[in-house]
Amino acid sequence: MDFKLTRLAPTPSGFLHLGNLYSFLITKTIAEKSSANILLRIDDLDRERYRTEYVQDIFDTLDFMEIAYDQGPKTVQEFEQEWSQTHRMSSYLQALEQIKERNLVFACDCTRKKIQQLDSSGYYLGHCQVRNIPLERNDTCWRMDTFDTDFIKIKTYSEGEKSFTLPEDAAFFIVRKKDKLPAYQLTSVIDDIHYGVDLIVRGNDLFGSTLDQQIISNGLGLKSFQESTFHHHLLLKGPKNKKLSKSDGATSIQSLRKEGKNPSEVYQILGEMLGLNTPITSFEDFKSQLSL
Repeated sequence: MDFKLTRLAPTPSGFLHLGNLYSFLITKTIAEKSSANILLRIDDLDRERYRTEYVQDIFDTLDFMEIAYDQGPKTVQEFEQEWSQTHRMSSYLQALEQIKERNLVFACDCTRKKIQQLDSSGYYLGHCQVRNIPLERNDTCWRMDTFDTDFIKIKTYSEGEKSFTLPEDAAFFIVRKKDKLPAYQLTSVIDDIHYGVDLIVRGNDLFGSTLDQQIISNGLGLKSFQESTFHHHLLLKGPKNKKLSKSDGATSIQSLRKEGKNPSEVYQILGEMLGLNTPITSFEDFKSQLSL
């Protein structure tokens, strides 16, 4: 099965860690197997956590680990001038207006504390759906009305088309935040359509996001996204079997470089974390031991 374009989509909210690298390498492996080009798409709309040093770290990490890509920025300056999500704001706002016109959303003013009080699971279960809060009221977000959502079909890389039900933690997701900026689920769909991405590789932790994004594309009739193929990979686990994350201070590639580690040694560490029986020291080793 051949594809046109897949993407690496890091966020510049911290230094990249081994979990990010693992996902990049899986994406590269599948891209090579399916003749797809690779786009570097940096998601920078969270301006509160955005730092130029984090953007530079993305370039440094890809260069250090020799992960090439076919489209996208090569420097921080080029990224900020031509590729930043801020340049596509009009497209996001247009999509939000269409969502509003089609009555696909409702306004919500709940805080995290209130959501926790309403349900001990911490999941938002549609409390504001019947409150009829005006969409333009201050300090409200827009949530997709997923109450009547039936089975959601997606094309998977390894198992063909499959149908899934929406889990509680992915229901009534936010498309416009309280600061009136578009949220990740919406911007990711619009960006993938903008660039022509037809193969999306991401971790299992983003499976709910895939379903949410399909709901957006179905609601707006965005056929190209509906026809995209998805692959969700297992996550690289750290101490106590926890998912690696920037917020938890997961070991960054930058810190390994500063310790004097070379790419071969980074691959060895990755192989050990994956529990591979045969040591790996290169991308070719990694690819040969990955069953896809």
